[in-house]
Amino acid sequence: MYDIAIIGAGPAGLSAAINCKIRNKNVVIFGGAIESTDLLKASHMDNYLGFPDSTGIVLQEKFLQHVAKFSIEIKKEKILAIYDYGDQFQLTTKEGEYISRGLIIATGIPKTKTVEGERELLGKGVGYCATCDGPLYKGKIVAIVADTEEGEEECEFLSELCSKVYYIPKYKQEIEFKSDNIEILYEKVERVIGEKKVEALKLETRTLELDGVFFLKKNVPPSQLITDLRIENKFIGVDRNMATNIAGIFAAGDCTGKPFQVAKAVGEGTVAGLSCVSYIDKLKKSN
Repeated sequence: MYDIAIIGAGPAGLSAAINCKIRNKNVVIFGGAIESTDLLKASHMDNYLGFPDSTGIVLQEKFLQHVAKFSIEIKKEKILAIYDYGDQFQLTTKEGEYISRGLIIATGIPKTKTVEGERELLGKGVGYCATCDGPLYKGKIVAIVADTEEGEEECEFLSELCSKVYYIPKYKQEIEFKSDNIEILYEKVERVIGEKKVEALKLETRTLELDGVFFLKKNVPPSQLITDLRIENKFIGVDRNMATNIAGIFAAGDCTGKPFQVAKAVGEGTVAGLSCVSYIDKLKKSN
């Protein structure tokens, strides 16, 4: 078990990690340098204190060197779901499951869109990890909507469990599957249909009756990782301590809103880290 898990390896997440580690907390970061693509694209920066005439690449290298000094673990795994068990959280990735007492979300702004019905039916037939939830659909009909070719492996896995798998790629590439029960459809997804559970998937030219649909995305928005997280104007709602509406979960950086500046992200990461440390200390005393 980790004391604190941090989702995101950009300025906010790295800043939070350092402050947690200095205060003797067992910390893990999920993500990699790729998570800070906006920073890496900055060819010239003149507004970060102490680093005039710098670049995003230089800053990111300095940040990662600082984290490495404290031997903070960075797992290059994508978080697919978070489950709140009161005094601890379970984080699910394709590679496995992890437990932490506190959680800091520093994902930046995930560049992904949802379709109608997707969020409403999350956990009711809509999922983001086929290998995680696949066994629930044994003998049933499912669809996979994939952003990248990584979805092909999960499609093959589901084809061994399900009676029928529709594979809907959002990328242009020639695809071949060995299984006969996989049908590839190059169509735009319009909405997920269902009331209490998924019943069908509406495409441009047809409607597929099915039992479940998996959206395999490059990045999963925080609001879709955990239920009941408060979102305000498309950003995570936090207070002055960077605390969200869920006890034990804090957020920092671009995912909390404007201004989208490195200095703001680093500052919020510091506050989130210190706040999460305080939360963990009180939790341990109460137990």
